[in-house]
Amino acid sequence: MNGLLRPTVQFLDAATVETIVAEAERMLDEIGVFVEHARAVALLAGAGARVGDDGRVRIPPHLVRRAVASAPPEVLLWDRDGKNPVHVGGQHVNFDPGSAAIKVYDHAEHRVRASTVADCIAFARLTEQLPAMALQSTCVVPADVPLHAADRARLRVALEHGRKPIVTGTFADESFEIMRRMLVAVRGSEQALRRKPLAIFDCCPSPPLKWSELTCAALVRCAEIGIPAELVSMPLTGATAPVTLLGAVTQHTAENLSGVVIHQLAGPGAPIIYGGSPAAFDMRHGTTPMGAVETMMIDAAYAQVGRHLGLPTHAYMGLSDAKSPDWQAGMESGVGAVLAALAGVNVVSGAGMLDFESCQSLEKLVLDHEACAMALRIARGIERRDDVLALDVVAAGIAAEQFLNLDHTRSRFRSEHYLPGPVIDRVVGDAWVADGSRTAVQRACAEVARLLSLEGAPPLEPSLARELDDLADV
Repeated sequence: MNGLLRPTVQFLDAATVETIVAEAERMLDEIGVFVEHARAVALLAGAGARVGDDGRVRIPPHLVRRAVASAPPEVLLWDRDGKNPVHVGGQHVNFDPGSAAIKVYDHAEHRVRASTVADCIAFARLTEQLPAMALQSTCVVPADVPLHAADRARLRVALEHGRKPIVTGTFADESFEIMRRMLVAVRGSEQALRRKPLAIFDCCPSPPLKWSELTCAALVRCAEIGIPAELVSMPLTGATAPVTLLGAVTQHTAENLSGVVIHQLAGPGAPIIYGGSPAAFDMRHGTTPMGAVETMMIDAAYAQVGRHLGLPTHAYMGLSDAKSPDWQAGMESGVGAVLAALAGVNVVSGAGMLDFESCQSLEKLVLDHEACAMALRIARGIERRDDVLALDVVAAGIAAEQFLNLDHTRSRFRSEHYLPGPVIDRVVGDAWVADGSRTAVQRACAEVARLLSLEGAPPLEPSLARELDDLADV
């Protein structure tokens, strides 16, 4: 960047990062991890891990280091058409709406209600129109389909109404294979899907140090067929993990490293993302605040550990615990989005979310999109575009008695400045009054309506749409 620095934030020095990794390795070797999935246990035992009578698998450090070394440093995702790759790794920061909420905030009715398939469609269509969202997600779970079919129903909607790569996951054993077949149908073959992944599957260990049958099965299957897996460790400070931030980061590291080992034993070199959704547990209310500054600090710290290990990273940031798109929602989400970008998190999930990850809001998603876009602008830093910084421009401006019409201004204005959409108020007071003195949420409501009125993703080929319908079978 011509001698200028990309702005970053770090909470840990190099020695502390190395201590965290070393202690996490000891944790896996001495305490071990409980694994319910028989194939994963067999893979671990076959590689030299020790399976105890207590059901815990103790993983020696050399297995951890070998697995980390075999995992790729970058994951490439491709859109529905096999174009426009999204780079997950390095300094790339990519935002997506948080998932998987079971409720939506209905602005028209000013209430929270259960989410539906119609909401899935609205979120997919809206995300398609938001350029700062590099990825879409199956962000709400529809309550108007049978529970066993909810996973495939929301993926079916995402594949039809959006082109961007998808962050998704499973809540039912039978879902993974059906969802895999849906992705293969869109790509055309298993080989094509492996070459150009279309979706990330979240795989969540259970704190402390446990892999359930459901999530571990998904982790192993992702590795075997080359679908990128995203580890989502969720330690809660003082509840399911040490109360200290460093203690929680260390347990998070051990849980994720156990996942990397299982995953790489099942498919050496398969794509995996080092992520999570921890929380600084609020002892007063028994809640898991995602908008707590300590939660964000844990996220940024474990992302630093992930980069140290050479792995792509993920975090749930840019979301709020507020119950509606109010001041608290904007404050928590904006701080989180900026901190995530400065921490260099590669996949940032959370835009649109309220109420401890349980609720989504169309209006908040539009508002959060602006915070994400501004965060991306901050992360880009101040760029040096000219050999002479200002001397000749100032001389030209003085000679012309203005700067607005200078070629320098016209040629650089849009690349130098981020221009927010209509939900951000930058007009003078009289103009604001003339526009109805609307609040940010009122402007966001109008913008949601406008964006949803636009032409969406091109329709699927009829034969492909029928195949997906048959697979979804809801």
